[in-house]
Amino acid sequence: MEMKTQLFTDELSGAAEILKNGGLVAVPTETVYGLAGNGLDAAAVERIYEVKGRPARKPLSLMVPDAESMEKYCLDVPPQAKALAARFWPGPLTIVLKARKEIPSAVLAGGATVGLRCPDHALTLELLRLTGLPFAAPSANPSGEESPKDARQVLRYFDGKIEGVIDGGECGIGRESTLISLIGTPYRILRPGALSAEEIADALVESMTVVGITGPSGSGKTTALRVLEDLGARAIDCDALYHELLESDPALVAALSERFPDAYKNGAIDRRALAALVFSDPAALADLNAISHRFVRREVVRRLRDWAMCGGTLAAIDAIELIEGGLGDCCDLVLGVLSPREERIRRIVLRDGITPARAAARVDAQKSDAYFKEKCDHILYNLGDEDQFSDTCREYFTEALKNHG
Repeated sequence: MEMKTQLFTDELSGAAEILKNGGLVAVPTETVYGLAGNGLDAAAVERIYEVKGRPARKPLSLMVPDAESMEKYCLDVPPQAKALAARFWPGPLTIVLKARKEIPSAVLAGGATVGLRCPDHALTLELLRLTGLPFAAPSANPSGEESPKDARQVLRYFDGKIEGVIDGGECGIGRESTLISLIGTPYRILRPGALSAEEIADALVESMTVVGITGPSGSGKTTALRVLEDLGARAIDCDALYHELLESDPALVAALSERFPDAYKNGAIDRRALAALVFSDPAALADLNAISHRFVRREVVRRLRDWAMCGGTLAAIDAIELIEGGLGDCCDLVLGVLSPREERIRRIVLRDGITPARAAARVDAQKSDAYFKEKCDHILYNLGDEDQFSDTCREYFTEALKNHG
């Protein structure tokens, strides 16, 4: 039986009453129009399935006005959900969480999870607040048809079949929201949409605590990194990472061999030959750093994204050139580790199997202690006893992370 479909513009009290009484109203969002009904009313939800011709096995998401609604309609809400909402809501992101029992089974299609979305459209946000209800609201089109981007297209589909349409103009994006599940880890993109996977991962990285560890070679940065790893951090040693990339990234090898052909031997970069070329030539060292920073930074960002998508909340980056390579910008806290020159030379000789003269040349080619004191948020001094320095690091990080958690 057909009904009269009302068109609403800026006066929404009538649309609110329709929804409160179990009716359906098409609403605008920043992506496409949605076919909204009271998400807590099983009968209204069943009508959505009927009007759209939507298979009952496909669950519906709920439109909500704010991030506070997560706790109202969902269980076990992780802090990452709040971080994503703070970054992207209102906006084209649907976050899937464990549903509370108050959500009708028709919304969940027999499952136990529900997607929440806060639409970036003033009229629909006002309507959500007027009703005090979550809206079950898939796209306002018959299943299999194009998602509507304006009220006229909605009326072509559903005039006489639903109670109302809010004319909020043309949608700006015209593509569905991205759907991400935060049920278990790693988090999963269930439906690509208006937001890219990289944008979402970057927002999760921003919500993590990332500690940068820097200082000259041989100072004891690795000890500090291991302490953070023991505290649950994803540890990224940029020196080790660079050596990994020399074995696995043909693009890096090609860039280095073009600039330093004398270090390219038997299809690979000879690291000792490369070191001999650059540590006595500041211009060559600057060129090496420019190349390596680009490739290392890209891989560090990839690993941070992966860790964030696995629910990680703490990461640590160890790099001599942390600040110059741009990785300091990723960090909430930058720690400098310093140690006496002779102690550093001794460690480098033992670690790398080179002569004291070559170790001294490497030490003298690097930044001064004064540089790190100026650039870092805090300095720890490593005077030679590894166990003692490890305890110092643990004490410092335990306290510092309380302020960045």
